[in-house]
Amino acid sequence: MSHSLDSGQAPAHAAASGSSDTTRERILAAAMDEFARHGIAGARVDRIAKLARTSKERVYAYFRSKEALYAHVAVRELSVIAEATQIDPSDLPGYAGRLFDYFTARPDHHRLITWGRLELADAAATEADPTQAAITRKLDQLRQAQRAGQLSPAWDPADVLALVNQIATTWAAQPELAEAAAEHATDSSTAARRAAVVTAVEQLFPRAV
Repeated sequence: MSHSLDSGQAPAHAAASGSSDTTRERILAAAMDEFARHGIAGARVDRIAKLARTSKERVYAYFRSKEALYAHVAVRELSVIAEATQIDPSDLPGYAGRLFDYFTARPDHHRLITWGRLELADAAATEADPTQAAITRKLDQLRQAQRAGQLSPAWDPADVLALVNQIATTWAAQPELAEAAAEHATDSSTAARRAAVVTAVEQLFPRAV
């Protein structure tokens, strides 16, 4: 996502006690489910409150708006994704495989991030945007790999990252095609889809030897 994610949390005293912390975590879990299902515009705070076994007022005590709640959930999820799928510029096929595995196991997480891209596309990015910061770090890693001779310098690092990410999330981004493949592909297994992703990236960006 190229927009700014301002978590917009209410003052810290709103979550002073252990009980409040537990309520807050229930709210975040419920919000994750609600935003993944309905997006930002379609999400309803009353449904989030009900699923979290609390009140709308309590939700707003932690987060000043629905958009601020989404921002907090998205930032936290992006951090989890980054930790679970760390890039290794000398092994981009392996990185693609980790991305594939993560979103295959958690399709709702991919939907959560996609909603933000669609609905917040016009929001201005800022220097504090954690998404942009993560992208910048990965681009720097790719440039370092090129200087070290681990990755062909013929590619712009921005193109490398965009292509690898796109290939790795092909099936998560096209569930209707994944459904068709499950019925019509010569090998309908998830392992076959993963192997295709890894092979495609390997052919574009071979592992360093």
